[in-house]
Amino acid sequence: MTDAPAFTLREVELYERPVKLRLPFRFGVVTLSECPQAFARAHIVMADGSSHWGAAAELMAPKWFDKNLALTNEDNFDQLRGVLHMARDGYLSDPSPATAFGHFARHHDAHMAAAAARGFNPLLASYGPALLDRAVLDALCRGRRASFYSAMRVNLAGIGPGRAEFDKLGMDHFLQLLQPAGSIEARHTVGLVDAITDADLTARVADGLPETLVEVVRTYGHRYFKLKVSGAVDADLARLQAIAAVLGRRDEPYFVSLDGNEQYDSADALAELVGGIRSSARLARLWKAILFIEQPIARKLALEVDLRAPDLGKPVIIDESDGELDSFVRARERGYSGISSKTCKGLYKSLLNAARCAAWNREDGMNRFFMSAEDLTTQAGLSVQQDLALVNLLGIGHVERNGHHYVNGMAALPRPEQDAFLAAHPDLYERSHGAVRLKIEDGKIALGSLDGVGFASGAMPDFGAMAPLRRTELVPRH
Repeated sequence: MTDAPAFTLREVELYERPVKLRLPFRFGVVTLSECPQAFARAHIVMADGSSHWGAAAELMAPKWFDKNLALTNEDNFDQLRGVLHMARDGYLSDPSPATAFGHFARHHDAHMAAAAARGFNPLLASYGPALLDRAVLDALCRGRRASFYSAMRVNLAGIGPGRAEFDKLGMDHFLQLLQPAGSIEARHTVGLVDAITDADLTARVADGLPETLVEVVRTYGHRYFKLKVSGAVDADLARLQAIAAVLGRRDEPYFVSLDGNEQYDSADALAELVGGIRSSARLARLWKAILFIEQPIARKLALEVDLRAPDLGKPVIIDESDGELDSFVRARERGYSGISSKTCKGLYKSLLNAARCAAWNREDGMNRFFMSAEDLTTQAGLSVQQDLALVNLLGIGHVERNGHHYVNGMAALPRPEQDAFLAAHPDLYERSHGAVRLKIEDGKIALGSLDGVGFASGAMPDFGAMAPLRRTELVPRH
């Protein structure tokens, strides 16, 4: 292990800019058409006096971190702005040097407690540190002229010391064994209002990009899919049959995950959907293709419900229930087999849970526990690149990736910024239909260019074209 350097966090700048969707996307209780993207810049000073900047970005998605229907989308945006400012103020409150992980470790408990005092759930609270930690790590990688992959291999961030959750997991050895690949399969999400065929379209966007599932498969060649279900069994079965009819047009295998988006209140309710799928001849191939079921039960109940009694036939993972560092431990006790990785929940949490999977599988002598890669909101640029680098480091072979489908790539960004990202990552992006956008060929995303100096980015956004992140009154839960 390389000695993890300690450094001072000197400044943190926060920005935002609007993102408009080309297609509406419905997940759970919200249909999204636009929302802001947040950016964090971190300025660190090393022991030798050198200073370096790093950055991170994340969409401020409404009705995911907090699904309280009493709150508007604007209320949700203000919550996320609030926890970002809380994290910034907390991280800057201690000027003493620490490792990259040390800055996270020493502020984690105080930040979560302060957020809870404001009425914010742990998932929402984690959003602030999640951005800052990536920006800090980016600055460290740039200061040491290291890539994210090489930095992780030698534990340059100093992951482990200072947090009991990481004890006995052998983080140094675990990190040394990680082997990122050159590409990853893109798992296409089919939202609850997404068009399956032309018959589902009431009007076309007509921007030359795919709008139906049929067109998506034809254009990108996906083999992996994530299917949203609503909790209304009859409607879900009918929609799954329509989707299966499209996916079944090709002879080659396809693979599916089901996302319950917290729409069920019990394991028995989920078992009803599973039973309906298993008893349908039209869904026989789709059932065989299902890899896992994601967060079917509402987060307030999920870790209280024992999944071992009903015969669900597929492993179940948590996503929205993953608010705290020990959430996966509690989920395991209830029969869950997996957990999602999302940079918006924190990169250190993802690494912690991946190490847990490895340790638990060694204990059991079988590969029962696993991580999935879930995040459809990541936007082209820093956000999608850092998330892809993280899940690729963890050895996950496919990732939910849909920002390219619902948002028109970098079309809204300044042309020089688009050009810079395309030049730095020509394998990851392409220019088509008037903008730089994510490149997906034969269902895969090439990742080679992410292995450069910094946290997976050889270019930077145009911060001068952004607005400072607003300071807002923190919205309590009603």
